[in-house]
Amino acid sequence: MIHDDHPFQTPPGERDPVRQFRGRLTAPVTVVTAGGPGSEVGLTVSSLMVAEGDPGSVIVLIGSGTELWDAIGESGGRFIVHILDESMRDDADTFATIRPRPGGMFTGVDIEHTDWGPALADAPNRAYCTMTTFDALPFHYLVRADIDQITIADLTAPAIYFRGTYRKLD
Repeated sequence: MIHDDHPFQTPPGERDPVRQFRGRLTAPVTVVTAGGPGSEVGLTVSSLMVAEGDPGSVIVLIGSGTELWDAIGESGGRFIVHILDESMRDDADTFATIRPRPGGMFTGVDIEHTDWGPALADAPNRAYCTMTTFDALPFHYLVRADIDQITIADLTAPAIYFRGTYRKLD
């Protein structure tokens, strides 16, 4: 072994306490997509909440400098939230831009074009959303959206993220 720990990790005394707190929360792994044919954009997002109501709502943090934010604006505020299962970890890393995919993030991904953007065929649990409002935060937009439509499928092994790694439900 060359290193006992991560060679590029921030030293303990210099770590951001807010980021450390957030890392101690179990987070869902979702991919949010938007854009039309030829301009598809996706991003892995774990900072989100879903609220019941009529209509139901999604509240999601989207990076202010991301292509996804631009695509949502260009598509009339429409986007899709996909819940990933643990078999889609590679896709989660690709859409998080951690793991490059030759040809682009949608290469080899089966999608269906919808009015809300590209729907990932392998992630059938989806919320089709339309943005209603947003608030600018440092580095992010807090997006509130109505849920226009939901698709539900069996999900026994969701992708979960905790303390910097994927975990399994036991």
